Amino acid sequence: MGDNLKNKMIGSIAWITIDRFGQQAVQFLIALVMARLLAPSDFGLIGMVTIFVSLSSVLIESGFSNALIRKKNADELDYNTIFYFNIIVSIVLYSVLFFSLPFIADFFKQDLLVPIGRVIFLSIFFNALCLVPSTKLIKNMDYKTPARVNIFSVILSGSVGISIGLIGYGVWALVAQQVLFSFFRMLFTHLLLRWFPKKIFSLLVIRDFWKFSINILGTAMLNVIFNNIYMFILSRFYPLNRVGLYTQANKFNETFVSTFQTVLIGSTYPLFTQIHDDESRMKRIYREFAQKTSLITFPVMLTLIATAKPLFFVLFSTKWLPAVPYFQLICFASLFTTLFSLNINALNARGLSKLTFKVEFFKKILITSSIILCFKYGILLMLVGYAISNFISYGISTIYLKQNFNHYLKHQFRDIIGAAAIAIFISSTVFSFSLLIDNLYLLLFFQAILFIVLYICCIRFFYHDLFSRVLDYIGKFLKIKK
Repeated sequence: MGDNLKNKMIGSIAWITIDRFGQQAVQFLIALVMARLLAPSDFGLIGMVTIFVSLSSVLIESGFSNALIRKKNADELDYNTIFYFNIIVSIVLYSVLFFSLPFIADFFKQDLLVPIGRVIFLSIFFNALCLVPSTKLIKNMDYKTPARVNIFSVILSGSVGISIGLIGYGVWALVAQQVLFSFFRMLFTHLLLRWFPKKIFSLLVIRDFWKFSINILGTAMLNVIFNNIYMFILSRFYPLNRVGLYTQANKFNETFVSTFQTVLIGSTYPLFTQIHDDESRMKRIYREFAQKTSLITFPVMLTLIATAKPLFFVLFSTKWLPAVPYFQLICFASLFTTLFSLNINALNARGLSKLTFKVEFFKKILITSSIILCFKYGILLMLVGYAISNFISYGISTIYLKQNFNHYLKHQFRDIIGAAAIAIFISSTVFSFSLLIDNLYLLLFFQAILFIVLYICCIRFFYHDLFSRVLDYIGKFLKIKK
């Protein structure tokens, strides 16, 4: 990696880390307070409308952000065209959802969804206004500005949400938090970037980008639909309280998975697009990311499974303990999620978005099949089927990586097997403490200490070079901050 690109990557990863850990730390504290103030049914209501917010966000973005990042000489006509496209689509979608809410509420048998949805869907418009400015920052590998914006927006929106919860407005605390986060993020992004749209628009830009973006859009649509399919099934066929339990379990899992995806591989797509013509260089950098990603995700996810019961008891209180089995299975299903996304980024960077769409489409066929087969046995067995589908899909992505990237399967296996062995050893040892200690507060404390000690020792002993490089990176970053 060239010195300039390497320095950019170090700075980018550092600020991405600050963004995600800072944002997630604040959100986590807010979630702890909200979980104690509100009932599981309140989270269930928000989970129902979140399905439509996520789907709308994908339709608005339409894969054009990736197309702008990938285009090396993107100009103002490109940016302004996509900006106005995003706004037009967001207005249309909000209007459709506004008038569809009575039917949605009737389908889920929850009348309160009508007023909740009409407020929370405002975030769709705010998110649309933020897409192009955020893309410009990412394209320039400026992750410092989004970090400041996101953390500040989370603090402000969370503070308002908690205040509303404290005075007894229930689910509206969550509504206010989500809408205000989107509003503040949009406002601060425009204030800091100071990018002003011009009155220029071209359908030719849409047409040119569409050839690449259509497959990205298709993939994203499939991901949103199937990421929320279990929420949809629960919302339709199970009590609202059960929906809330699943929502919290899934959200807690996403706190870790989305952090891994953003911090560990969030900068890989713009990086890969810059070096996709140099296969050997790209392969070397890919392998570094795969090894480091697995060394973090595997131990953390398996340890979360091992410590789920004391974790939920201590953090969220007894009323959330029924969510533990959901959380454990979702974590298990997410074990290869970050590595799978890394493979998809590598393939997309080489212009193979059509191929990645096929991979995602096949993954959804597997998930659908597992739901059909397991539906009558309940949500837990459906989540087992979801995990198996994810594992098979990751295996397929490694095969396509070999075919189009000349990266042999044995090398891909070698990159992650050490991390898997360490993860199994650490999580098994941590779990064994639950057989010795009954007090859940004390158990979680000792499990956390044991995880940290074992993890550092394993990395220090088995990956000494990597351990030294991490210390060097930390030292360089601290010097930069000074």
